[in-house]
Amino acid sequence: MLEIISALWPVFALILLGYAAKKAQFPGEDFWRQAEKATYFILFPTLLVTRLSTTDMSVVDLGAVGLTILLMVLIASALAFLVRLFTQFDAAGFTSLYQGSVRFNVYVGLAASATLYGSLGLAVGAVVMAIMIPLLNLCCVLVFSVFTHKSGNISSIFLAIIKNPLIISSLLGLLLNQTGLGFPLILEPVAELLSRMALPLGLLSVGAGLSFRVLVKSGKEIAWASIIKLGFMPLIAFALCFVLALDLESAEVIWLYAALPTATSSYILARQLGGDAPMMAAIITGQTLISMISIPFMLIFLSFLQKSL
Repeated sequence: MLEIISALWPVFALILLGYAAKKAQFPGEDFWRQAEKATYFILFPTLLVTRLSTTDMSVVDLGAVGLTILLMVLIASALAFLVRLFTQFDAAGFTSLYQGSVRFNVYVGLAASATLYGSLGLAVGAVVMAIMIPLLNLCCVLVFSVFTHKSGNISSIFLAIIKNPLIISSLLGLLLNQTGLGFPLILEPVAELLSRMALPLGLLSVGAGLSFRVLVKSGKEIAWASIIKLGFMPLIAFALCFVLALDLESAEVIWLYAALPTATSSYILARQLGGDAPMMAAIITGQTLISMISIPFMLIFLSFLQKSL
């Protein structure tokens, strides 16, 4: 128990430091926009390529991991639709509830998986991302097209998914790994230095994006989205990993990703496709704060449950 808490508290400490720095206007508003862009397009892709290309992937059951992710997303989606039957969410509000119920924060996931499970955590996490990112984007766009009648330009959305730097870097790392080419030795020292910057800067950027003022009027929405995302989804992931007999190391990483708060990019999609953007911002902030307690608690609980079976 103490190992999980001691490993995770620096992750959330950096998120809070990022919020404090943004609140103090240090080093300035423009810095945080550029920092997030650099993290998304350069630092995290570099981290994923270097780790995936050099990690022993024989311990990762790609088929079982992929099936677990697919079923997890479908079941969580069904729960979100079930909640709508018994609540008064309007169409735009439901799209925010849906995104808050199924999406996950990449920055927190990679940082936490690397801290808790090392190189294997990064490898399994990258595989999870390579499956989850296109799947969740597709599901969210479909929900928006049905409930707000705005799907955007389908071809541009598809291009955005396949051009996603996290997906490209994950696939490239897997390709270098499986072909035996590995990461180019001449580039490795530079890539290693860039990789070390990715996790701390990514977490600081998450904190800089939090907004407490949006929490006031969205308590019900935050509660429902958090019950599904932070409560039920990890339990669903645990059950699926058990039924599919996934190895413990991969299962623990999947539990972690299932327990993550929703993605900060959900706000952008809500704004572009006619969702309730203020509600989405509230869900992002609320879940990020709640997850500081819920993630350690859930991982400890699931580890105990695993040992008792």
